[in-house]
Amino acid sequence: MADRVRFAPSPTGFLHIGGVRTALYNWLWARQTGGTFVLRIEDTDQARSTPESVKVIFDSMNWLGLDWDEGPGKKEPHAPYFQTQRTALYREMADKLITRGHAFRCYCTAELLAAQRDEAQKAGKFFKYPGTCRNRTDQPDLPYVVRLKAPSSGVTGWNDLVKGRIDFPNEQQQDVVLMRGNGIPLYNFGCVVDDVTMGITLVARGDDHVVNTPIQILLFEALGEPLPKFAHLPMINGSDGKKLSKRTASVSVGEYQDLGYLPDAILNYLARLGWSHGDQEVFTRAELIQFFGWDHCGRTAAQYDLKKFQFVQASHLRMKTPAELAPLVRARMKTAADSEERLEKAIGTVMTRATTTVDAAEMIEFYFREPMDFDEKAVTKFLVKDNETHLRGLRALVADLGAFDQKTIEASVTAWLEKSGLSMKNVAQPARVALTGKTQSPGLFEVMEVLGKERTLARLDAGIAKAAG
Repeated sequence: MADRVRFAPSPTGFLHIGGVRTALYNWLWARQTGGTFVLRIEDTDQARSTPESVKVIFDSMNWLGLDWDEGPGKKEPHAPYFQTQRTALYREMADKLITRGHAFRCYCTAELLAAQRDEAQKAGKFFKYPGTCRNRTDQPDLPYVVRLKAPSSGVTGWNDLVKGRIDFPNEQQQDVVLMRGNGIPLYNFGCVVDDVTMGITLVARGDDHVVNTPIQILLFEALGEPLPKFAHLPMINGSDGKKLSKRTASVSVGEYQDLGYLPDAILNYLARLGWSHGDQEVFTRAELIQFFGWDHCGRTAAQYDLKKFQFVQASHLRMKTPAELAPLVRARMKTAADSEERLEKAIGTVMTRATTTVDAAEMIEFYFREPMDFDEKAVTKFLVKDNETHLRGLRALVADLGAFDQKTIEASVTAWLEKSGLSMKNVAQPARVALTGKTQSPGLFEVMEVLGKERTLARLDAGIAKAAG
């Protein structure tokens, strides 16, 4: 059966990677089963919800390639998909529950409830709404909230697709508030009404919502609606064993985008934080869709590991061709590349060493920057009088070359070294510093080919001048 699943973020800031993993698992399931992935915006926190945060959600989802089938900007058969635009529907559903005897109007003031809570605390007891208005039949013209008339006996439970059977004694439940006096629903009520009216058949979310699920099941039953399936996913912890936060890791999609990570690498790593397919670590997007399943999701918290994340990212970088990476790397460069062909060749020389597109951009900058930046320590050590002759010999060799590819350059230099009685160590580092400005770079002959003959000669001339003093 093709499920209807949803991702329902609150637009109160950046899009957290924990939320992205929830979205990803739902998206993978929808794509694997031919289901429908719904995006809705739970913006009832009016003090913190902003249009800017809504835009961040859309931009992040689009950048990651987590396309939704229904929701803002897409098909909207259940429009609108913003909770603040659905208040009339919540009022209608609340009235239905009241009429059926499953909910009631509570006129208790905040002051009265605060006083009762203080008394319970002084007595060392847990405060539970005492049911003051539970059986009232009058309807005074006073402010009120709508409360659930929760059962006090029996058990509410479900077979979780990830965690197995979960049961909650109903005696632990209380008459929770469903809707405030201003008509804004609280989380559990708004969530259930939306899931019912949008036809959601599987609810997959973080296991911090396990405590909400019994209340939501009671609401589904009170509304006379079939229960969706539930899958509660393990939380993501930082290296300190606590919930992942800014203190221990980058936690927003935007941060990883700025760091030069690839969308497929982010999704790959997040998929593995709570799910496995044998020992495989690196997956294409198509493989994630093919292999994902709830039965291989972990039941305990996953731990964020930056080194593993970087390994996955580097693996995905190497899966790209230089041509595919070129626009991404170009956008990170401080110096404009003077030709697309040379840019792609330059990227090809650093792909085995770079982790991100930012790394790659920094590593190839020297190819295009004129005048070139020199590491003064490298100049002091290698561009010295003793190496001037070697650099002049190399320069003369380069000037006489016809073909200027890596293979030809290497063969010619090797023959020249043998004829001159020199070794590569006599020439390599002085030449590297002259050509790149530093002591570490891609292979010398790769560098020369990417630079081209004219620029190689010009840089060797500059290096000779420095060596000559």
